[in-house]
Amino acid sequence: MPDRNNLLKRFELQEFPQPELIKVKHPVFLCHGYGAIGSVIKKGPLNDPCMELRGHGVAAIAPNIVPYARIQTRAENWVRLINEFCAEYKCEKVNVVSHSMGGLDMRYALSSLGAADKVESLTTIATPHHGSALADLILNSPELITDKLSVMFDWFGDNIYPKIKSDALGSLEQLTAEYTTQVFNPENPDLDEVSYYSYSAAVGKGTNHSVNPVLKFQNNQIFEREGINDTFVSVESAKWANHVETIPLSHIAQMHLQMNKESQKVYEKFWFDLLKCLAENDH
Repeated sequence: MPDRNNLLKRFELQEFPQPELIKVKHPVFLCHGYGAIGSVIKKGPLNDPCMELRGHGVAAIAPNIVPYARIQTRAENWVRLINEFCAEYKCEKVNVVSHSMGGLDMRYALSSLGAADKVESLTTIATPHHGSALADLILNSPELITDKLSVMFDWFGDNIYPKIKSDALGSLEQLTAEYTTQVFNPENPDLDEVSYYSYSAAVGKGTNHSVNPVLKFQNNQIFEREGINDTFVSVESAKWANHVETIPLSHIAQMHLQMNKESQKVYEKFWFDLLKCLAENDH
């Protein structure tokens, strides 16, 4: 007969069953990247990570802005929202955590728009600091294809965020290696008064971590040109300033999309470790 004590063991109550509380000095302000994949089925691309942080007792917010626009336009919107957030909640500063293109937006906001007085730290996740081969691949496609994609993305962007006109092609041009390394990086140096951290990610070819079959082609294409990557951005491109670590999550899994049991555990640990990094560095 089964041991009743062993059967009940699985239901034994933990004294502290909730997620571990983490104390950070300033709230976390999340900035999403290029595109609107996460907005189709969620309240925003980074809504789930935001709620993950709140689960650890951290004040966090993840606003939405225009999904397809040039860096300057997006940066101006992030600065406006940071100022509004700080005014409403009486925050002196925020810790900004930016995903993908959002990291370029905020680097521009800091160096060119005077946002440093409201930003304690900037942490970038899979940001193409040195460009993405995927942007070049798309832009080098036949003109008919790029025109069709541009019209489709702009139409979609204009409908889900009608406040600002989308510019899918123009913004994609700013994600190329040529633009980021020759124009953007020289014009937007880091500031001494802000702490900068970066995370890279890698799955698929060259790693021991699986990739969604739908993303295998672009994963392989980026690998041939830049090495291991998260299906959108290579590890080498994502490294900037204080590079913390490389995580085994795809670009969209970082936003809590296309999850499985394995990636869910990695996702939860990643966001927990990111908070611990901020706390340990007194941010």
